Amino acid sequence: MRKVKEGFMFRAMRLKDQQLDEDRVSEILNTCTNGVLSVKGDNGYPYGVPLSYAYADGKIYFHCSKEGYKVELLKADPKVSFTVISQDNIIPEAYNTLYVSVIAFGTVRLIDDPEEMRKTHIHIVKKYSKGYEKGGMEYLDAAMDKIYMAEITIDHITGKAGC
Repeated sequence: MRKVKEGFMFRAMRLKDQQLDEDRVSEILNTCTNGVLSVKGDNGYPYGVPLSYAYADGKIYFHCSKEGYKVELLKADPKVSFTVISQDNIIPEAYNTLYVSVIAFGTVRLIDDPEEMRKTHIHIVKKYSKGYEKGGMEYLDAAMDKIYMAEITIDHITGKAGC
């Protein structure tokens, strides 16, 4: 689908007929409410953590505590993948699952500049607290010294509809 990072190629999707176009991928990222952030964990084990996010301007945003395992791992290696599943219908008699998913690969940047935090946090507030934007921004102001906003710059993204 989209390859942003110059000089680096991601593997092509094997089942091309199941690949979603960019508009459908954007729609899924804009409508789903949670995904799984995967990072390189201790001793080489992957670490996946579910979280709420917002997708805006071709980037994925979330917030996290300034302390803890997740942020330690992000600081050690900012390369991540982020997976969203928008449909998961099991068809037992066909031994199959009808699913729709998106996976993005990219690099996380932790944001602690107050002005930039406000500019990025508004995407989350508009997605999850529409009509309560003032309270959402007050929440950020009260928590600003305890959290980072995080921005995933997407290097590669694909969507797939399984059948």
